[in-house]
Amino acid sequence: MSRPEHQAPPEIFYNSEEAKKYTANSRIIQIQNQLSERCVELLALPEGEPCFLLDIGCGSGLSGEVLTEAGHHWVGLDISSDMLDIAVDREVEGDLFLQDMGQGLGFRAGTFDGVISVSALQWLCNADKRSHNPRRRMLKFFTSLYSSLRHGGKAVFQFYPESPDQMQLLMQYATKAGFSGGMIIDFPNSTRARKVFLCLFAGVAGPLPAAKTGEETGEFG
Repeated sequence: MSRPEHQAPPEIFYNSEEAKKYTANSRIIQIQNQLSERCVELLALPEGEPCFLLDIGCGSGLSGEVLTEAGHHWVGLDISSDMLDIAVDREVEGDLFLQDMGQGLGFRAGTFDGVISVSALQWLCNADKRSHNPRRRMLKFFTSLYSSLRHGGKAVFQFYPESPDQMQLLMQYATKAGFSGGMIIDFPNSTRARKVFLCLFAGVAGPLPAAKTGEETGEFG
């Protein structure tokens, strides 16, 4: 089966039928919860302190619910109106915006303490319309993302890269926008459990969090 981003643009692929199936699938819900929790762990937010977070590619609000349960306030954006409709029906706590991340973010400078994103960043690498230039869209996205984070804020993206070149390209444009950071690969030797995270720092340079290793847990399987 071909990758979802090769089948149709995200706002078309995640239509009403697909959005309902996605949100009702218990396996997907479990994986989304695990990945969202891992993103929050990698953000390393101050313990016991509610933060204001941005969820990019929030979909139907599964990842946002993890943020709410952790005591944080959040804003979610997604390009699929059908996904956001389900999030509204589910009465998630975050404020929701219909937004193409490749057009840049319209938030005021220093708005967010941190950013998470689950299974969305790979879509930025595609040219879904004739007017789309992936490299320009990456730069516009990362530049506006950098601005929207407070000094010292972090952004953590779990995504499904198609190739090492794609990973390198995303990091290249994040660096051009001012970020430091890098890739974290959990369970790198497991085909089933391997997960890739892009961890970015705004305004400060810091050591990357440790990746999870060992295949015995089967996490994210």
